[in-house]
Amino acid sequence: MELHDVWFVLIAILWIGYFFLEGFDFGVGILTKLLARDRIEKRVLINTIGPVWDGNEVWLLTAGGATFAAFPEWYATLFSGFYLPLLIILVCLIVRGVAFEYRSKRPEEHWQRNWETAIFWTSLIPAFLWGVAFGNIVRGVKIDRNFEYVGNFWDLLNVYSILGGLVTLTLFTFHGTVFVGLKTVGDIRERSRKLALRLGLATAVLALVFLIWTQIDNGDGASLVALIVAVVALVAALAMVNVGREGWAFILSGLTIVAAVTMLFLSLFPDVMPSSLNEDWSLTVTNASSSHYTLTIMTWCAVIATPIVLLYQSWTYWVFRKRIGTHHIAVDVSH
Repeated sequence: MELHDVWFVLIAILWIGYFFLEGFDFGVGILTKLLARDRIEKRVLINTIGPVWDGNEVWLLTAGGATFAAFPEWYATLFSGFYLPLLIILVCLIVRGVAFEYRSKRPEEHWQRNWETAIFWTSLIPAFLWGVAFGNIVRGVKIDRNFEYVGNFWDLLNVYSILGGLVTLTLFTFHGTVFVGLKTVGDIRERSRKLALRLGLATAVLALVFLIWTQIDNGDGASLVALIVAVVALVAALAMVNVGREGWAFILSGLTIVAAVTMLFLSLFPDVMPSSLNEDWSLTVTNASSSHYTLTIMTWCAVIATPIVLLYQSWTYWVFRKRIGTHHIAVDVSH
C-alpha cells in the first residue's frame, strides 16, 4: 500500500472518530429543545458533554490539517467549492463554544434562554450540513480540468445530499439521545429512552434509503459489507434501547456511524473528490496527494502523537463517566 493510500485511510479514521464523538455531542445540543422540560434539565444535558465537547472538536481540526498536508489539491478544491456551507459550520462551532461558556455567566432568564437557543441551532445546523457536504463529495461535483469547482452553492442542494443531511441529523440526534440515557438518572433517562426509540425508527428509514442509493451508484463488495453492518448495528441499538441496556445501545449506535461513514469512504476510493463533469477530471489519492517525503514525515509524527492524544481523551471520558441527574443541580445555581 502506497503512503497516499495510507493517509486516505487515516483521514477516513479521523472523520469517523469525529462523527462518532461530535455526533452525540451535536445530538445532546439538539435535545436541549426536544427533551429538556425546564432550565435544570437543560443544565443536566449540557453537563453530560461539558467536560468533553471541546476535545471532540480536536478530531475535526486534525482531519482538516491532515487533509491540507496530505492532499493539498483536495483541500483547496473542497474548501473553495464548499466555502459557504463550511463557513456556516465554522461560525456555528464558534458560536456554540461561546454559548457553552457564556450561558452560566449571568443569572437572568433571557440571557440563559438566548444562549440555549444558540446551542440548539448551532448543533442542528452542522449536524445537517455535514451530511450535505459528504453526500456531495461521494456523489461528485462540478470540477473542471484544472481541478477547480465551477458550480455554485445551489448545486450542492440536491436530493441525494439533502437526504444525506437528514440522515446525519437524525442519526446524530439518536446517538445523542442514547448517550443521555447512558449518562443520566431519573425521569430524564426514561424519557430519553422513549424518544430514542422514535428517533431510531425514523433514522433507520432514512439511512436505509440513503445507503442503498449510495451502494447502487458507487458501491462494491466492501461497501456492501459496511452497509449491512450499519443496518444491523442500528437495529440492534434499538433493541438494546428497548430493554434498557444503554451501554450496549451507545456502542451499537456508534458502530452504526462508524460503518456508515466507512461505507462512504469505501464508495469514494480511489477518488477523493469525483468530478460530475468528466471522470478524468476527478481528484484521486494519486493526483491530489503531497510528495512522498512530506507523507513520510507526517506518518512518523502521527505514529508518535496519536497514541498520546487517544490516551488523554480516553482518560477524560473515564474521569467523567458517572451518571448525573436533576438532584445534582442546586436550584439556586441552576443557571
